[in-house]
Amino acid sequence: MSTVEPCITDSPRELLPRGPVQAWPIHMLARLIDWALVCAAAVMVVLVFFNVCAHAVGHDLSATTEACELLMVWVSFIGGASIIRTSGHMTITEFIDKLEGKARLVADFFVQVVAFVVLGILFWYGLIIVDNSWGSILTVLNIPMAYQYMPLPIASVVSMIFVAYDLYQILRGKTREERYVE
Repeated sequence: MSTVEPCITDSPRELLPRGPVQAWPIHMLARLIDWALVCAAAVMVVLVFFNVCAHAVGHDLSATTEACELLMVWVSFIGGASIIRTSGHMTITEFIDKLEGKARLVADFFVQVVAFVVLGILFWYGLIIVDNSWGSILTVLNIPMAYQYMPLPIASVVSMIFVAYDLYQILRGKTREERYVE
């Protein structure tokens, strides 16, 4: 697979984080997710500002609050998937950091396999939750509650793609430093 070289500029105009050098499909998926997060955050800022202005003149627009809650759930789950791509999530590494060479690769492999299995379970049960929630309706927006639960299986699948790519890199013998270099 070909890789996409990161942009080598320190320009303050860069809006998205660079991330590690990865195969172009992984890079493009990551960019799509990052831009979706930026757009969702921008929509939330506008909605909250609009609602604050409405409060200033004595009105309350409950739809903006519920829409922001819905978007926050999406941003939380999709943001988690985004951070998995760069291995930026919180980890406890006292044991694994003491390992070197092949032992470290084996440990990284097993950690990622466990993560992949857990994500698969989250995906499966997320689908069940979404399927069971089509009949429940959000109070103000009047849309199925399933839309609020959808980010769980979607983010799980995206995370599984990133974890699978990391497993592929581990099997190729790339160290953690090589896999996550920016």
